[in-house]
Amino acid sequence: MRDLKDPWPRLIGYCQDSCLAIDDNACERAIRPFAMGRKNWLFCNTVRGTKASANPYSLVETTKVCELEPYQYLRWIFTELPKAQCSEALDALLPQNLTAEHIAVQ
Repeated sequence: MRDLKDPWPRLIGYCQDSCLAIDDNACERAIRPFAMGRKNWLFCNTVRGTKASANPYSLVETTKVCELEPYQYLRWIFTELPKAQCSEALDALLPQNLTAEHIAVQ
């Protein structure tokens, strides 16, 4: 069993490896939206309701990962979506296939 009373070996390991973070703030910020939405998800008591709420949430989170502004993307997608006539056109509208220049407000 490790000696948990002596923090010195772990402190030395932290100081010698510059890749180690001193805190977990980045992780805390990443999971905050899930924790904030937890009470809202209590009302998703059916499979259809859960899928209906998961789709837009997933789209917004994908937009963030792709470094696009979610509100700007949603405004753009709601104007472009009716123009899509085939599955390839729909795929072209997904956040991973776009850049910020594509969704720039005219």
